[in-house]
Amino acid sequence: MAAHAAEPDAVVPPMPERTPKALRQAIAADAPHLLPDFDAHWQRAIADTYDLGPVPAFMARWWCEYAMARDPKLDAHVTELQHRAAEATDLAEAKALLDEVAKIRYSMRKLEPGA
Repeated sequence: MAAHAAEPDAVVPPMPERTPKALRQAIAADAPHLLPDFDAHWQRAIADTYDLGPVPAFMARWWCEYAMARDPKLDAHVTELQHRAAEATDLAEAKALLDEVAKIRYSMRKLEPGA
C-alpha cells in the first residue's frame, strides 16, 4: 500500500480478489460513487441477459475503474489529463494526453489482487 502526499495519512486500498462480488464490495467500501454505474452495467450486461460471456470484459473495465478511483492522486491526475485533452485546441496535444490516459488505464489491468 502506498501513501500519497494529497492526504498524508491516506493509504491506497489493496485490489480485491478478481471476482465480481469482491470487486463490488471493494467499490462499495472505497469508491461508492462508482456503485450505481457498476450495478447498472452489471444488470444490463449480465443479469438481464443471463449471459456470462461479457463477464471478462465487464471485469476488465471495472477493475481499471476501481484501481484508479481507489487512489485519489491517480484519479485526479487522470481527470486532469482528460480535461486538458477536452480543452486542447491542438489535435496532437489532445491525442498525446488521451494516449497517456490510455497507458494508465492499460497499466491498471496488470494489477494483481492485494496490490
